[in-house]
Amino acid sequence: MSYFTGFTRRAAVLAAAAVMFAAPAKAAGYPERPVMLVVAFTPGGPSDVLSRIVGKKMEELLGVPFIIENRPGAGGNIAADYVAKAQPDGYTILMGNNSILATNEALYKKISYNPQKDFLPITLVGTQANILVVNNDVKAKTVMELIALCKAAPGKLNFASSGHGAAAHLSGELFKTMAGVDIVHVPYKGAAPALQDVIGGREEMMFATAASVVGQIEGGQVRALAVTTLKRTSVLPNIPTMDEAGVKGFDASTWHGLVAPTGTPPDVTKKLHGAAIKALEDPGVKASLAKLGVDIVGGTPEEFGAYIKAEIPKWTAIVKASGATMD
Repeated sequence: MSYFTGFTRRAAVLAAAAVMFAAPAKAAGYPERPVMLVVAFTPGGPSDVLSRIVGKKMEELLGVPFIIENRPGAGGNIAADYVAKAQPDGYTILMGNNSILATNEALYKKISYNPQKDFLPITLVGTQANILVVNNDVKAKTVMELIALCKAAPGKLNFASSGHGAAAHLSGELFKTMAGVDIVHVPYKGAAPALQDVIGGREEMMFATAASVVGQIEGGQVRALAVTTLKRTSVLPNIPTMDEAGVKGFDASTWHGLVAPTGTPPDVTKKLHGAAIKALEDPGVKASLAKLGVDIVGGTPEEFGAYIKAEIPKWTAIVKASGATMD
């Protein structure tokens, strides 16, 4: 064998090795190291707690640590940008939600990622119903009675929210549009102070996540009129949906779902999807998520992708109608 022939063969072997190590991880060896699950909100909040519950079970199923990385700020845009630009190898994934994947593109003047092009859906983890609650002095006992009150005094009744562009705000805007009422949005710096002012009678109503308001409902501090999902929530099964209460087709849930950067190999996302579904079927996970007011969904990546695609135009229209914008 000549020197040049040997050199050529060695060069070919080295080139093949370089390609092998440069290629994205394949499922046969995946996962071989810890997976970072990025959460767009602060520790202790619903997204964080949900992610830790699901991540812990996926850790057990896949045999590697799932490290929760909190990257709060800009309504989830900081975390989304980080994951969108991460290596698409399955070792950095995001717990996305309706803000990141459906509303922020319309709400913010500029975001540095494309919610449809930069992420691959893995599964819709679950939904959290928002509850329409009113101060106990409000005479309405049903949604239709509340609508009648609002129409009798246009611009006189207020609805509180946890802030401009938040799910609670946009739920109220959807209610205004679908019910044909004129109510005034009063934003607060968080759900807790908003709820306290509804309890105290400074505001008439608000849409609050089930987990944040179930105690006050059961304690009689506020009156629940309806849940915003199309199906009743397991947390408050006796409360009718907005659809059942007369506002047909009303759906304004807060939802959470796993996504990976675009370019992540299909066999890797398949492993992540399989582990996520098994995690959501675990009795302990089900019980823990139920305490958070989460109704588990699961489903295929294709179903989650279709869900996101349907949510974007609906909330884009609501954001534009509300006039809400964020820098």
